[in-house]
Amino acid sequence: MQDQDPGGERKLIPSTRICKLTLTDFRNYTSLSLDLRPGAVVFTGENGAGKTNLLEAISFLTPGRGLRRAPYPDVAREGSSGAFAVHAAIEGPFGDAEIGTGTAPEAGEAGRRVRINGANAKSADELLEWLRVVWLTPSMDSLFTGSASDRRRFLDRLVLAIDPAHGQRALDYEKAMRGRNRLLAEDRRDRAWFEAIETQMAETGAAIAAARVEMVRLLTAMIGRLPETGPFPQAELALSGTLEESIGDIPAVDLEERFRQALAQGRERDRAAGRTLEGPHRSDLVVRHRPKSMPAELCSTGEQKALLVGIVVSHARLTGEMAGAAPILLLDEIAAHLDAGRRAALFSILEDLNCQAFMTGTEPALFSSLAGKAQFLTVDHGSVRPTEDD
Repeated sequence: MQDQDPGGERKLIPSTRICKLTLTDFRNYTSLSLDLRPGAVVFTGENGAGKTNLLEAISFLTPGRGLRRAPYPDVAREGSSGAFAVHAAIEGPFGDAEIGTGTAPEAGEAGRRVRINGANAKSADELLEWLRVVWLTPSMDSLFTGSASDRRRFLDRLVLAIDPAHGQRALDYEKAMRGRNRLLAEDRRDRAWFEAIETQMAETGAAIAAARVEMVRLLTAMIGRLPETGPFPQAELALSGTLEESIGDIPAVDLEERFRQALAQGRERDRAAGRTLEGPHRSDLVVRHRPKSMPAELCSTGEQKALLVGIVVSHARLTGEMAGAAPILLLDEIAAHLDAGRRAALFSILEDLNCQAFMTGTEPALFSSLAGKAQFLTVDHGSVRPTEDD
């Protein structure tokens, strides 16, 4: 990834990379240790061999439930004690570090533990001080035609890579909303209780909306750097939501108060519905194909994939410029729906990003333009070995 220095010359933004990845009882891996190179790393093998499991393990090196959002007990290898561990040695502009995460048998759904340089972390958010991870998976291919909740989750993941506080805001809002919904379901009428919860929802909800709006603004500017006639078309991004649409029109304190009043006035309506009907949990990300001036959901499958790739690589570039280090990219089955020309263009962009990018595919031939530039590894049901001729 390149930036402009004061002298006008282009310079690479430094990258964070995983030097060694170690797994214990993770999915189909009993025990695995991989030495990894900078740049592109390509995992190939037949379907079901465990390629995506490796990307999922890396995705646990950032806050959240990983790229599959699976319950933690499901992540532990079948037949194991019920716990799993992921460990990585990383190098980057913020220094070298040893990062570990996993669960204990007694933890169940309670959560996972994080250790950084041998010390327990207060939360997984501390991982963002060392590296950022961005991913693109086949399940996201239906992003534009799927539910608004999927697009909100996608957007919030983009925000989190730039703004580490966003995750806690979202958790606080969800917790407060669950409390309000419980009061509604139990037909409670305690005014003071409602007011306390709704004040918290208003504060965190307005902050969530503001962070989303800022992300769309920054990402739109970055997408504008894509060639107008390139292989990955420019996307137009917008937000649909009561709070998001008011950002910039009124001061933040007035926005909070307006939302608080809306919640108070909507209690009876929400009581009848059994849930809170207004707030950032109802917002949507609206995407259009800019060159065609067409809603993304009406584009062809190939066009949707190209739009999505354009958004993700633009976000990776934005993350690198704002965080001071290129993020790690996880691109699962990335060759699907991309012709040879677009694949070659993507690999060129990844090289320009100066990031460590992990990619999966069934055949090494899909990544032939990376020959001599990438580390090729063959995955075979619980084992990983260098691909012949790599």
